[in-house]
Amino acid sequence: MSGLQGKRVAVAADRRAEEIGTLIRNFGGEPVVYSIQGKMNLDETTSAANVQDLISGSFDWVILTTGIGARTLADSARRNELHEDFIDKLKRSRLAIRGKKTTDWMKEHNLEPERLAADGTMAELMHELEASPERGSVFLQAYNLDDAKWKSTLEEMGYDVYLSQPYSFEKPKAANLQELKMEIFDQSVEAVIFTSKTQVKNLFEDTEDQEMLTRQFNDQVLAVAVGKVTAKELADQRINEVLQPKNQKMGAMVVNLNQYFTQLSESY
Repeated sequence: MSGLQGKRVAVAADRRAEEIGTLIRNFGGEPVVYSIQGKMNLDETTSAANVQDLISGSFDWVILTTGIGARTLADSARRNELHEDFIDKLKRSRLAIRGKKTTDWMKEHNLEPERLAADGTMAELMHELEASPERGSVFLQAYNLDDAKWKSTLEEMGYDVYLSQPYSFEKPKAANLQELKMEIFDQSVEAVIFTSKTQVKNLFEDTEDQEMLTRQFNDQVLAVAVGKVTAKELADQRINEVLQPKNQKMGAMVVNLNQYFTQLSESY
């Protein structure tokens, strides 16, 4: 019998939530979707200005932190007939990146990073840049999550930072947040799947709920992360056990979740 048979699994994702739900059903589970990612807003005016400033400016490093951000800047460059200049500038720049999706975008354009976060985290990327003997100007592509933190970190190292924010996230619907919290508080779901650290931050943002949420995850509700960045954010919330796949993909994550509950039932 499938390990997920008859189990309710909450999905905090927005994008690909339907796909994750289908995988859960295939293993006999019941997905309940409470998207707490928040709506993504692309800022075309900012993107166009960022592209112009990158092409015309002089930067010692170009830091790309998300695949969405890199694509958004590239799309803006294309709309403004600057795509060739944009890619050429990146090819002539020292690039520092994090994340699989950023890496995939780079490969599409035959771009090679000089610095790459081995574990996919911003903390590791900052460590890589701190090890660089040169200090100078940095083009930092980020979004409205920890952007001030990483800008400040680079400035403390001695870098002059240009902050590029081609997109941002709105707060999620309050009803979605509250309903997911009630599922966790009541332990009416066996697990909660997170596909980004934004979702974790949104869930734990209300300080009054943090302790109770952590307690429930450390008791009966399993926290599931698609990858290392999301898993670290959960660990930062003092959650003792976070299930994550070695292969950071949605399908592998659900397979791992099914195996976890199968092994758990066999141990009884």
